[in-house]
Amino acid sequence: MSTLHDAVADARRRYVAANPRSLQRWEDACRAMPGGNTRTVLFHDPFPLGIAAGEGCRITDADGHTYIDLLGEYTAGLLGHSDPVILEVLHDALDGGINLSGHTMVEAQFATAVCDRFGSMDLVRFTNSGTEANLLAIATATIATGRRTVLVFDGAYHGGLLVFSGGGKPVNAPHPYVVGTYNDLEGTARLLADQGDDLAAVLVEPMLGAGGCVPGDPAFLELLADQAPGHGALLIFDEVMTSRLHPGGRQGALGITPDLTTLGKYMGGGMSFGAFGGRRDLMALFDPRNPRGQPHAGTFNNNILTMRAGLTALTERLTPHALVELNDRGDALRERLNSVCADVAMQFTGIGSLLSVHFTDRPIRCAADVATGDDAARELFFFDMLERGIHLASRGFIALSLPVGDAETHAFVAAVQDFVAQRGAFLRQR
Repeated sequence: MSTLHDAVADARRRYVAANPRSLQRWEDACRAMPGGNTRTVLFHDPFPLGIAAGEGCRITDADGHTYIDLLGEYTAGLLGHSDPVILEVLHDALDGGINLSGHTMVEAQFATAVCDRFGSMDLVRFTNSGTEANLLAIATATIATGRRTVLVFDGAYHGGLLVFSGGGKPVNAPHPYVVGTYNDLEGTARLLADQGDDLAAVLVEPMLGAGGCVPGDPAFLELLADQAPGHGALLIFDEVMTSRLHPGGRQGALGITPDLTTLGKYMGGGMSFGAFGGRRDLMALFDPRNPRGQPHAGTFNNNILTMRAGLTALTERLTPHALVELNDRGDALRERLNSVCADVAMQFTGIGSLLSVHFTDRPIRCAADVATGDDAARELFFFDMLERGIHLASRGFIALSLPVGDAETHAFVAAVQDFVAQRGAFLRQR
């Protein structure tokens, strides 16, 4: 009798046979990069696809296979591939010069649009990534409070140097961290009471993104907002991913105003982007008119391509109506998928346009729950979806882009129905 292990091995063999040019590209890349890779999340065994082109919500790999792209560049590709409005703006920006050695004519307009969109941001500073934004938000908190310790949560991802899956990684920036359990109200209240005199900041995603699309309970996030100030700590909302879930970010949907907010990913219109902002008194620490102002460098913080693309994306493409419509589509999709999976140990979590699949029947509320998922079943799902023309993350993460419409969501639901019908014997029954 065939086992799940046999099915995964067979799926790998078919994948290798179907993708010889991607294999060759990867082998060539290994000569210049460790593991042929310069971005760890893109790697998976036996080798990653080489992506040659993309348009709208479809991509084509090196071997000529075309897929519906449900990964959306891990949330950064919210506009889809080669959005014509953004392309026109970028071409115009290139004609005017790229590195202008000074303040450009667009950055203040973009900053105003960002502050207008997110109510917690009185002032904002631009960076090149969400990683930089979170590092600078932590730095702001340590300077403002005179403390060093940061409360974070297991399973959180705040950038390449702030990874807390499994409690933390050796590459993390060397701040003193206290690691709590996501959505644990009593445990978090105890940590705040025990560590309060030392805490500079509480850094939290309103939904664990890379950690499995685990929504933060409103009561949990409200506890942080209520209790952090009483302990002298700043509340930092990492909305690098979740800001797309509501016109005013997840904080806007919840009615919570953090002290600092970090942004990134999609908001640069597809260009490299990050930002941190918040209360006026905190951001004034970076005012260069102040003799005691703190330095914040970055050659490309205000690069003209990101400034032009970001302003256009935020004001013309990512309108409140467009975001509401996309997130409503995502909620409906997740409901349909969970209906398909009702009789097996498989479920989709998330909010709006961000979803993750888990091969467990355990309720998903924290990183420990995510870890109960069956890794082999998830790998089989990944390869089966590719064979059906659906591209998502090997870890099961999905980020819908604006071009994803009914045809694409119907195709995905049908693919999942086929998977459950054909592979149900390998999935633990509920």
